[in-house]
Amino acid sequence: MPEITANPAPLTRKDFVSDQWVRWCPGCGDFAILAQVQNVIPTLGIPREKFVFVSGIGCSSRFPYYMNTFGMHTIHGRAMTIATGLKCARPDLQVWVVTGDGDALSIGGNHFLHTLRRNTDVKVLLFNNRIYGLTKGQASPTSELGKKSKSSPMGTIDRPINPVRFALASEATFVARSIDTDVEHQRSILARAAQHKGSAFIEILQNCIVFNDGAWSPVEDRATRDDNALKLEHGKPLIFGKNRDKGIRMKGLSPEVVTFEPGKPPADLIVHDEQASPAFAYMLSEMEKPPFPHPVGVFRCVVEPTYDQRMDEQIEQARKARAPDLAALLAGPETWEVQ
Repeated sequence: MPEITANPAPLTRKDFVSDQWVRWCPGCGDFAILAQVQNVIPTLGIPREKFVFVSGIGCSSRFPYYMNTFGMHTIHGRAMTIATGLKCARPDLQVWVVTGDGDALSIGGNHFLHTLRRNTDVKVLLFNNRIYGLTKGQASPTSELGKKSKSSPMGTIDRPINPVRFALASEATFVARSIDTDVEHQRSILARAAQHKGSAFIEILQNCIVFNDGAWSPVEDRATRDDNALKLEHGKPLIFGKNRDKGIRMKGLSPEVVTFEPGKPPADLIVHDEQASPAFAYMLSEMEKPPFPHPVGVFRCVVEPTYDQRMDEQIEQARKARAPDLAALLAGPETWEVQ
Protein backbone atom coordinates (compact mmCIF):
# COMPACT_ATOMS: atom_id res chain seq x y z
CA MET A 1 0.00 0.00 0.00
CA PRO A 2 1.48 3.38 -0.96
CA GLU A 3 2.13 5.95 1.73
CA ILE A 4 -0.10 9.03 1.31
CA THR A 5 1.58 12.39 1.92
CA ALA A 6 -0.07 15.81 2.19
CA ASN A 7 2.44 17.66 0.00
CA PRO A 8 4.04 15.11 -2.29
CA ALA A 9 7.34 15.88 -4.00
CA PRO A 10 7.68 15.20 -7.74
CA LEU A 11 7.49 11.46 -8.30
CA THR A 12 10.21 9.32 -9.83
CA ARG A 13 10.46 5.73 -10.94
CA LYS A 14 11.87 4.80 -7.52
CA ASP A 15 8.56 5.82 -5.90
CA PHE A 16 6.76 3.11 -7.86
CA VAL A 17 9.19 0.25 -7.21
CA SER A 18 7.89 -2.02 -4.46
CA ASP A 19 9.97 -3.93 -1.91
CA GLN A 20 8.93 -7.30 -3.37
CA TRP A 21 11.38 -9.68 -5.02
CA VAL A 22 10.48 -9.83 -8.73
CA ARG A 23 9.75 -13.52 -9.35
CA TRP A 24 10.08 -13.76 -13.12
CA CYS A 25 12.59 -15.92 -14.93
CA PRO A 26 15.85 -14.14 -15.88
CA GLY A 27 15.48 -12.87 -19.43
CA CYS A 28 11.67 -12.69 -19.34
CA GLY A 29 10.16 -9.84 -21.36
CA ASP A 30 8.00 -8.91 -18.36
CA PHE A 31 10.97 -7.11 -16.77
CA ALA A 32 11.17 -4.61 -19.64
CA ILE A 33 7.45 -3.88 -19.47
CA LEU A 34 7.53 -3.36 -15.71
CA ALA A 35 10.47 -0.94 -16.06
CA GLN A 36 8.72 1.15 -18.71
CA VAL A 37 5.46 1.38 -16.76
CA GLN A 38 7.45 2.53 -13.73
CA ASN A 39 9.19 5.09 -15.96
CA VAL A 40 6.00 6.47 -17.49
CA ILE A 41 3.51 6.83 -14.66
CA PRO A 42 5.59 9.29 -12.58
CA THR A 43 5.41 11.70 -15.54
CA LEU A 44 1.58 11.81 -15.58
CA GLY A 45 1.19 14.24 -12.68
CA ILE A 46 -1.18 11.88 -10.87
CA PRO A 47 -0.74 11.21 -7.12
CA ARG A 48 0.57 7.73 -6.40
CA GLU A 49 -2.49 6.82 -4.30
CA LYS A 50 -4.69 7.36 -7.36
CA PHE A 51 -3.21 4.41 -9.27
CA VAL A 52 -4.62 0.88 -9.07
CA PHE A 53 -3.21 -2.15 -10.89
CA VAL A 54 -5.55 -5.12 -11.30
CA SER A 55 -4.50 -8.53 -12.61
CA GLY A 56 -5.88 -12.01 -13.15
CA ILE A 57 -3.79 -15.20 -13.20
CA GLY A 58 -0.54 -15.85 -15.05
CA CYS A 59 3.09 -14.74 -15.06
CA SER A 60 2.04 -11.22 -16.06
CA SER A 61 -0.45 -11.12 -13.21
CA ARG A 62 2.28 -10.86 -10.58
CA PHE A 63 2.57 -7.25 -11.75
CA PRO A 64 0.62 -5.53 -8.90
CA TYR A 65 3.08 -6.89 -6.32
CA TYR A 66 5.93 -5.05 -8.01
CA MET A 67 4.18 -1.67 -8.21
CA ASN A 68 4.25 0.52 -5.12
CA THR A 69 0.61 1.51 -5.70
CA PHE A 70 -2.74 0.09 -4.77
CA GLY A 71 -3.48 -3.16 -6.57
CA MET A 72 -5.48 -6.38 -6.68
CA HIS A 73 -4.37 -9.84 -7.80
CA THR A 74 -7.78 -11.29 -8.68
CA ILE A 75 -8.91 -14.59 -10.19
CA HIS A 76 -8.46 -16.19 -13.59
CA GLY A 77 -9.99 -14.13 -16.39
CA ARG A 78 -11.88 -11.79 -14.08
CA ALA A 79 -9.55 -8.80 -13.84
CA MET A 80 -11.73 -6.81 -16.26
CA THR A 81 -14.85 -7.17 -14.12
CA ILE A 82 -13.05 -6.05 -10.96
CA ALA A 83 -11.52 -3.11 -12.83
CA THR A 84 -14.89 -2.08 -14.29
CA GLY A 85 -16.57 -2.08 -10.89
CA LEU A 86 -13.68 -0.16 -9.34
CA LYS A 87 -13.68 2.50 -12.05
CA CYS A 88 -17.44 2.99 -11.79
CA ALA A 89 -17.30 3.30 -8.00
CA ARG A 90 -14.18 5.48 -8.00
CA PRO A 91 -13.91 7.36 -11.32
CA ASP A 92 -11.15 9.52 -9.80
CA LEU A 93 -8.74 6.56 -9.89
CA GLN A 94 -6.55 5.59 -12.84
CA VAL A 95 -7.16 1.87 -13.23
CA TRP A 96 -4.77 -0.43 -15.11
CA VAL A 97 -5.40 -4.07 -15.99
CA VAL A 98 -2.39 -6.34 -16.51
CA THR A 99 -3.18 -9.64 -18.21
CA GLY A 100 -1.79 -12.29 -20.52
CA ASP A 101 -2.83 -13.96 -23.75
CA GLY A 102 -4.31 -16.89 -21.81
CA ASP A 103 -5.91 -14.97 -18.95
CA ALA A 104 -7.59 -12.38 -21.21
CA LEU A 105 -8.43 -14.37 -24.32
CA SER A 106 -9.37 -17.79 -22.96
CA ILE A 107 -11.34 -17.84 -19.72
CA GLY A 108 -11.52 -14.04 -19.69
CA GLY A 109 -12.55 -13.51 -23.33
CA ASN A 110 -16.15 -12.57 -22.59
CA HIS A 111 -15.21 -9.99 -19.95
CA PHE A 112 -12.47 -8.62 -22.20
CA LEU A 113 -14.99 -8.04 -25.01
CA HIS A 114 -17.56 -6.24 -22.88
CA THR A 115 -15.06 -4.04 -21.03
CA LEU A 116 -13.78 -2.70 -24.35
CA ARG A 117 -17.16 -2.29 -26.07
CA ARG A 118 -18.49 -0.31 -23.10
CA ASN A 119 -15.55 2.08 -23.37
CA THR A 120 -14.70 1.55 -19.72
CA ASP A 121 -11.95 3.99 -18.75
CA VAL A 122 -9.27 1.42 -17.96
CA LYS A 123 -5.79 0.86 -19.40
CA VAL A 124 -5.31 -2.76 -20.48
CA LEU A 125 -1.84 -4.24 -20.95
CA LEU A 126 -1.93 -7.66 -22.60
CA PHE A 127 1.42 -9.48 -22.45
CA ASN A 128 1.50 -11.83 -25.44
CA ASN A 129 4.15 -14.56 -25.44
CA ARG A 130 1.97 -17.04 -27.37
CA ILE A 131 2.18 -19.68 -24.63
CA TYR A 132 0.90 -20.57 -21.16
CA GLY A 133 4.09 -19.83 -19.22
CA LEU A 134 2.92 -20.09 -15.60
CA THR A 135 1.48 -23.59 -16.14
CA LYS A 136 4.63 -24.68 -17.96
CA GLY A 137 4.21 -24.47 -21.70
CA GLN A 138 0.78 -25.32 -23.07
CA ALA A 139 -0.55 -23.75 -26.28
CA SER A 140 -2.45 -20.53 -25.65
CA PRO A 141 -5.21 -18.79 -27.69
CA THR A 142 -2.52 -16.82 -29.54
CA SER A 143 -0.20 -19.75 -30.32
CA GLU A 144 0.44 -20.02 -34.05
CA LEU A 145 -1.30 -22.72 -36.08
CA GLY A 146 0.69 -25.95 -35.86
CA LYS A 147 2.43 -24.95 -32.61
CA LYS A 148 3.87 -28.02 -30.86
CA SER A 149 3.56 -27.75 -27.11
CA LYS A 150 2.88 -29.90 -24.06
CA SER A 151 -0.85 -29.70 -24.77
CA SER A 152 -0.48 -30.03 -28.56
CA PRO A 153 2.38 -32.49 -29.23
CA MET A 154 1.30 -32.90 -32.87
CA GLY A 155 0.73 -29.18 -33.38
CA THR A 156 -2.30 -26.98 -32.73
CA ILE A 157 -5.20 -27.25 -35.17
CA ASP A 158 -7.10 -24.13 -34.08
CA ARG A 159 -6.51 -20.71 -35.60
CA PRO A 160 -4.91 -18.19 -33.23
CA ILE A 161 -6.65 -15.09 -31.91
CA ASN A 162 -5.14 -11.78 -32.97
CA PRO A 163 -5.54 -9.56 -29.87
CA VAL A 164 -5.50 -6.29 -31.83
CA ARG A 165 -8.22 -7.54 -34.17
CA PHE A 166 -10.24 -8.68 -31.15
CA ALA A 167 -9.95 -5.23 -29.58
CA LEU A 168 -10.85 -3.47 -32.83
CA ALA A 169 -13.88 -5.69 -33.37
CA SER A 170 -14.94 -4.76 -29.83
CA GLU A 171 -14.60 -1.10 -30.90
CA ALA A 172 -12.15 -0.12 -28.18
CA THR A 173 -11.41 3.60 -28.50
CA PHE A 174 -7.63 3.17 -28.19
CA VAL A 175 -5.88 0.12 -29.67
CA ALA A 176 -2.11 -0.23 -29.90
CA ARG A 177 0.73 -2.74 -30.07
CA SER A 178 4.35 -2.54 -28.94
CA ILE A 179 7.38 -4.79 -28.38
CA ASP A 180 9.13 -5.56 -25.11
CA THR A 181 12.64 -4.95 -26.48
CA ASP A 182 11.85 -1.58 -28.10
CA VAL A 183 11.77 0.42 -24.88
CA GLU A 184 11.46 3.89 -26.40
CA HIS A 185 8.50 2.88 -28.56
CA GLN A 186 6.89 1.04 -25.65
CA ARG A 187 7.29 4.08 -23.41
CA SER A 188 5.61 6.38 -25.93
CA ILE A 189 2.67 4.01 -26.38
CA LEU A 190 2.20 3.60 -22.62
CA ALA A 191 2.19 7.38 -22.17
CA ARG A 192 -0.48 7.82 -24.83
CA ALA A 193 -2.64 5.06 -23.37
CA ALA A 194 -2.37 6.63 -19.91
CA GLN A 195 -3.61 9.96 -21.26
CA HIS A 196 -6.50 8.44 -23.20
CA LYS A 197 -9.98 8.78 -21.74
CA GLY A 198 -11.72 5.49 -22.44
CA SER A 199 -10.83 1.86 -23.07
CA ALA A 200 -7.11 1.84 -23.88
CA PHE A 201 -5.75 -1.52 -25.03
CA ILE A 202 -2.08 -2.34 -25.69
CA GLU A 203 -0.85 -5.71 -26.89
CA ILE A 204 2.82 -6.06 -25.92
CA LEU A 205 4.76 -8.72 -27.81
CA GLN A 206 7.10 -10.34 -25.30
CA ASN A 207 9.29 -13.37 -24.93
CA CYS A 208 9.01 -16.42 -22.67
CA ILE A 209 12.63 -17.47 -22.52
CA VAL A 210 11.83 -20.84 -20.91
CA PHE A 211 8.75 -22.22 -22.68
CA ASN A 212 8.56 -20.27 -25.96
CA ASP A 213 11.91 -18.64 -26.60
CA GLY A 214 11.96 -16.62 -29.82
CA ALA A 215 8.18 -16.19 -29.86
CA TRP A 216 8.52 -12.93 -31.78
CA SER A 217 12.19 -13.05 -32.81
CA PRO A 218 11.87 -11.32 -36.24
CA VAL A 219 10.22 -8.24 -34.70
CA GLU A 220 11.99 -8.37 -31.31
CA ASP A 221 15.57 -8.78 -32.49
CA ARG A 222 17.27 -5.38 -32.80
CA ALA A 223 19.14 -6.59 -35.89
CA THR A 224 15.99 -7.52 -37.81
CA ARG A 225 13.05 -5.60 -36.39
CA ASP A 226 13.39 -2.56 -38.69
CA ASP A 227 12.76 -4.84 -41.66
CA ASN A 228 10.01 -6.80 -39.95
CA ALA A 229 8.09 -4.20 -37.95
CA LEU A 230 6.07 -1.31 -39.36
CA LYS A 231 5.78 1.62 -36.96
CA LEU A 232 2.43 3.33 -37.39
CA GLU A 233 2.54 7.12 -37.13
CA HIS A 234 -0.59 9.24 -37.49
CA GLY A 235 -0.57 11.35 -40.66
CA LYS A 236 2.53 9.68 -42.08
CA PRO A 237 2.87 7.17 -44.93
CA LEU A 238 3.42 3.50 -44.09
CA ILE A 239 7.19 3.17 -44.59
CA PHE A 240 9.52 0.60 -43.04
CA GLY A 241 12.86 -1.15 -43.53
CA LYS A 242 16.34 -0.51 -42.18
CA ASN A 243 16.96 1.79 -45.16
CA ARG A 244 13.40 3.19 -45.12
CA ASP A 245 12.97 1.88 -48.66
CA LYS A 246 9.76 -0.16 -48.34
CA GLY A 247 6.16 0.94 -48.06
CA ILE A 248 2.53 -0.18 -48.17
CA ARG A 249 0.04 0.88 -50.80
CA MET A 250 -3.33 -0.38 -51.98
CA LYS A 251 -3.69 -2.67 -54.97
CA GLY A 252 -7.39 -2.79 -55.59
CA LEU A 253 -8.94 -3.70 -52.26
CA SER A 254 -5.79 -5.23 -50.78
CA PRO A 255 -2.52 -3.76 -49.45
CA GLU A 256 0.81 -4.62 -51.03
CA VAL A 257 4.49 -4.05 -50.22
CA VAL A 258 6.50 -1.87 -52.62
CA THR A 259 10.24 -1.08 -52.69
CA PHE A 260 11.60 2.34 -53.67
CA GLU A 261 14.73 4.46 -53.57
CA PRO A 262 15.38 5.71 -50.01
CA GLY A 263 14.02 9.21 -49.52
CA LYS A 264 11.78 8.99 -52.59
CA PRO A 265 8.58 7.23 -51.53
CA PRO A 266 5.79 6.93 -54.11
CA ALA A 267 2.89 9.31 -53.68
CA ASP A 268 0.32 6.55 -53.45
CA LEU A 269 1.52 5.00 -50.16
CA ILE A 270 -1.16 4.58 -47.51
CA VAL A 271 -1.16 7.41 -44.96
CA HIS A 272 -1.97 6.23 -41.45
CA ASP A 273 -5.08 7.67 -39.82
CA GLU A 274 -5.76 6.72 -36.18
CA GLN A 275 -9.22 8.29 -36.37
CA ALA A 276 -10.43 6.40 -39.43
CA SER A 277 -13.11 3.73 -39.18
CA PRO A 278 -12.29 0.49 -37.35
CA ALA A 279 -12.29 -1.17 -40.78
CA PHE A 280 -9.10 0.69 -41.76
CA ALA A 281 -7.32 -0.31 -38.55
CA TYR A 282 -8.62 -3.86 -38.95
CA MET A 283 -7.03 -4.03 -42.41
CA LEU A 284 -3.70 -3.01 -40.90
CA SER A 285 -4.05 -5.62 -38.17
CA GLU A 286 -4.36 -8.34 -40.82
CA MET A 287 -0.88 -7.57 -42.15
CA GLU A 288 1.43 -10.30 -40.88
CA LYS A 289 4.62 -11.96 -42.03
CA PRO A 290 4.90 -13.14 -44.68
CA PRO A 291 4.72 -11.03 -46.82
CA PHE A 292 3.97 -7.97 -44.66
CA PRO A 293 5.82 -6.41 -41.74
CA HIS A 294 4.20 -6.64 -38.31
CA PRO A 295 2.45 -3.29 -37.55
CA VAL A 296 3.22 -1.73 -34.16
CA GLY A 297 2.01 1.57 -32.77
CA VAL A 298 -1.46 3.08 -32.38
CA PHE A 299 -4.00 1.48 -34.71
CA ARG A 300 -6.98 3.51 -33.53
CA CYS A 301 -7.56 6.46 -31.19
CA VAL A 302 -10.95 8.17 -30.95
CA VAL A 303 -12.79 10.05 -28.20
CA GLU A 304 -16.21 8.87 -27.04
CA PRO A 305 -18.13 9.10 -23.75
CA THR A 306 -16.89 6.56 -21.23
CA TYR A 307 -18.94 3.98 -19.39
CA ASP A 308 -18.54 5.63 -15.98
CA GLN A 309 -19.50 9.03 -17.47
CA ARG A 310 -22.71 7.61 -18.96
CA MET A 311 -23.50 5.81 -15.71
CA ASP A 312 -23.04 8.97 -13.62
CA GLU A 313 -25.24 10.94 -16.05
CA GLN A 314 -27.99 8.34 -15.75
CA ILE A 315 -27.80 8.33 -11.96
CA GLU A 316 -28.05 12.12 -11.93
CA GLN A 317 -31.10 12.01 -14.22
CA ALA A 318 -32.75 9.52 -11.87
CA ARG A 319 -32.03 11.74 -8.87
CA LYS A 320 -33.66 14.74 -10.55
CA ALA A 321 -36.75 12.81 -11.59
CA ARG A 322 -39.81 12.76 -9.31
CA ALA A 323 -39.65 9.95 -6.78
CA PRO A 324 -41.99 7.07 -7.74
CA ASP A 325 -45.05 6.15 -5.66
CA LEU A 326 -43.83 3.01 -3.91
CA ALA A 327 -47.34 1.82 -3.06
CA ALA A 328 -48.43 2.17 -6.69
CA LEU A 329 -45.40 0.20 -7.83
CA LEU A 330 -46.13 -2.63 -5.39
CA ALA A 331 -49.80 -2.81 -6.46
CA GLY A 332 -49.13 -2.26 -10.14
CA PRO A 333 -50.19 -4.43 -13.10
CA GLU A 334 -47.26 -6.79 -12.62
CA THR A 335 -48.37 -7.85 -9.13
CA TRP A 336 -49.97 -11.26 -8.74
CA GLU A 337 -51.93 -12.79 -5.89
CA VAL A 338 -51.00 -16.44 -5.35
CA GLN A 339 -53.71 -18.67 -3.84
